[in-house]
Amino acid sequence: MSLQALWNLFQAHPARVLNDLALFFALAGAWLLLATRRRERQALQRLVAGGDGASAPLAEAEAEPSTAKINRFFYLFGFACLALAVALSQYSTQLPG
Repeated sequence: MSLQALWNLFQAHPARVLNDLALFFALAGAWLLLATRRRERQALQRLVAGGDGASAPLAEAEAEPSTAKINRFFYLFGFACLALAVALSQYSTQLPG
């Protein structure tokens, strides 16, 4: 599809195009949050399986700082995508069509 056809679609239905973009950001952000949480749980299970069961509360403290920093970034980016999706969706309700 050419750029001109996309621009014509946006001009004909601006609210729908923005709402579709909001849906894309919502799906991307939700997937990123779920994938990060799953990765954290798998790492926690590996730490617990490697040691005795009594060290489970300490397992998160033993996680590498670089991994924790990456997880925080992914959580922040995921929540930012969800916030952007909400903002785009709210803005699209103000547009005609």
